Amino acid sequence: MNLVDGVLKGHVRDIARLISVVENELPEATNAMQEIFPHTGNAYTVGFTGPPGAGKSTLVDKVTLHLCQQGRKIGIVAIDPSSPFSGGAILGDRIRMRDVITEKDVFIRSLSTRGSMGGLSRAAGDIAKILDASGKDFVLIETVGVGQDEVDIFKTADTSVLVLMPGAGDDIQSIKAGIMEIADIFVVNKADREGSDGLVTSIRQMLDMNPKPGPWRPPIVKTVATHNEGIEELFSAIEEHRGFLARTGSLVARRKERIRAEIIRLVERRVAKIIQTQIRQNGRFEELVEKVVAREDDPYSCMERIVGPLERE
Repeated sequence: MNLVDGVLKGHVRDIARLISVVENELPEATNAMQEIFPHTGNAYTVGFTGPPGAGKSTLVDKVTLHLCQQGRKIGIVAIDPSSPFSGGAILGDRIRMRDVITEKDVFIRSLSTRGSMGGLSRAAGDIAKILDASGKDFVLIETVGVGQDEVDIFKTADTSVLVLMPGAGDDIQSIKAGIMEIADIFVVNKADREGSDGLVTSIRQMLDMNPKPGPWRPPIVKTVATHNEGIEELFSAIEEHRGFLARTGSLVARRKERIRAEIIRLVERRVAKIIQTQIRQNGRFEELVEKVVAREDDPYSCMERIVGPLERE
């Protein structure tokens, strides 16, 4: 595809067009990604996640500016929540990334979740690959404001940064459960606010209570992104984690696990589409629905009749 050739040469317009093809799941998307994949694996991916209002966009903006000053090429994937009614989104992350939006070596793409759970758009992983293949040194992914169990960023990023802020309610509640367990680095942003030291202490106590601590203990970095404070320390922590993954072989293992999960996810998506197509083409489906409504049948038996033939093949 001409688009793929353009992406590999770093042409901005072709990158944007191919991302649109993938995001909209057009028929040519699969073939394009098949051509793109051999050229991936060079960029380092960093995910930024955390609750709404923690300052993720501003933090990504400042980290990107720091990388640009080092002569690095950066791709940014920023996810915004989508409307459950229209499917659209405000896509306002670009507004808060005003320092880097005009940088020639920075490509920013805002996406809506389109109903996907886990803090990411379903296309985010493929878009990160496109940016990787286009020659970016770093791909930064900002999730929507997430809850405790929305941990999809770990399946996409090499380093996961959890951004928190003081004064957002119950500090322990905000960092417990699944989302704490995925963090490679903790950032206490807006650290000029009252309560930042207490939040750092809470995080440290939670780490101390881990019954199975791993060889990497996540560092805690205090930042004030709006004033560009703590950005160098954060980037140093990212580079330190990158070096740890490389030394221990964890980076290869983490990416291998990601590929395994991606293959399963692609198979599930394709099978779901096949079943949905069969259901729509089967004139008896509405009849089954009416029987279930009338309590003459049940959803579980309907599922068995639909999926059963596939399992026997």
